Amino acid sequence: MKSMDLADDLKVDRTQLSVARLTDPDDSRCYWLSRPVEERLQALELLRRTFYGPNYAAEGLQRVLEIAKLERR
Repeated sequence: MKSMDLADDLKVDRTQLSVARLTDPDDSRCYWLSRPVEERLQALELLRRTFYGPNYAAEGLQRVLEIAKLERR
């Protein structure tokens, strides 16, 4: 990825607005499949940071390792 500050690179075009019903066909899947992998990953990272916040997103995944000893029979 180019930048970790993805929000700085993106701008919202507030002049565009569309209203649709939830039952209308959605072409967003075709759109995202037509985009390069890097752009899709950047969009995913932006959504992750927007949903979880910048501090939580920077932590990454937690890994826990636990070793259990089995009793001999």
